[in-house]
Amino acid sequence: MDCENWSDTANTVSYVPATVTRSAKIVIAGGFGVGKTTLIGSVSEVRPLRMEEPITEDSVGIDDLRGTPKKTTTTVGMDFGRIHLAGGALALYLFGLPGQVRFQPLWEDLAQGALGCLVLADTRDLEASHEALSLLESEGIPYAVAINTFPDAPVYDPDELRQALALDPHTPLTTCDARDRTSALQALITLTEYLIAHRAALSLEPTP
Repeated sequence: MDCENWSDTANTVSYVPATVTRSAKIVIAGGFGVGKTTLIGSVSEVRPLRMEEPITEDSVGIDDLRGTPKKTTTTVGMDFGRIHLAGGALALYLFGLPGQVRFQPLWEDLAQGALGCLVLADTRDLEASHEALSLLESEGIPYAVAINTFPDAPVYDPDELRQALALDPHTPLTTCDARDRTSALQALITLTEYLIAHRAALSLEPTP
């Protein structure tokens, strides 16, 4: 798949260009502070919509800030962005889910109609991804997992990560730096290529 941006400069396309022939809804999921807002901000070709609020004392003992001590806001609704791939023919609408489990009813609403999901994970707290993975499994939404490479995070063998996350052998597992546009874009391309192959495989299955 063409991994170059449709536009020459990020965050400049404010309309759906005439070149778009296909579109897809993609959700970005993962634990609290894993980098979902950052990733969408890195790749979106429109100004990202962010529904964030300051972190207050009410979150003490509930939201784990050990891995992100400088984090001052948290997503309480969703993040939204849009990117064009394949020479502008494919538009991906990105919906970032809040990371805390208490927002699970909102996860379920936002996941409806999604073609697939990119799950961000942090090796410092892999368990934080389990709730999102369970939801995707129960809803039958295909997904890929991207390990967001924080500077101080431990590095594990891919087989160890697959075991820890209980991933199917065919589920894509990659790494990315959510702050880096090219790296984040490659993670989305990995997901998109998997979704295309997944749909093609389903179309070849015999009809009961």
